[in-house]
Amino acid sequence: MNVVTAACLPIDDRYDRTIRAWLLALLRYAITLDDEDRLVALAVASEIDKSGTRQSGDFRFFHRTSARLCEAMATPGRGSTDVLRCHLDRMSDQRMKRAFVAVLDLDLDQAVTQHVARALRGPERPDLWKGLNSKPAHQRI
Repeated sequence: MNVVTAACLPIDDRYDRTIRAWLLALLRYAITLDDEDRLVALAVASEIDKSGTRQSGDFRFFHRTSARLCEAMATPGRGSTDVLRCHLDRMSDQRMKRAFVAVLDLDLDQAVTQHVARALRGPERPDLWKGLNSKPAHQRI
């Protein structure tokens, strides 16, 4: 798509296409693990960040997310899997999600279920009930 065509698209369409280009760049890196593809994904992410704010260059969500995802793809492990599953949960395009699941060799049902369960459970807090009386209020009298 050329610049003139992109400028004629509705804003939502341009945004969707830009996000799709970013996801495809990340998917390509997931397949190749080539540093050049990683740099392309980071460049696309930086462009999205720049287009999101006109006032300052402080917005770096897509660049930061891309860096984390690329690191997780390059070094598989428990923490990496959580990062990748979180990324999958954000995706609304089911075909794109299935492509990532296949390339990253993740179990989609398990990925979504475990991530959602962990999010609902929240952080481990062994001291949550510390200092509270173990008897119900009606038995304390």
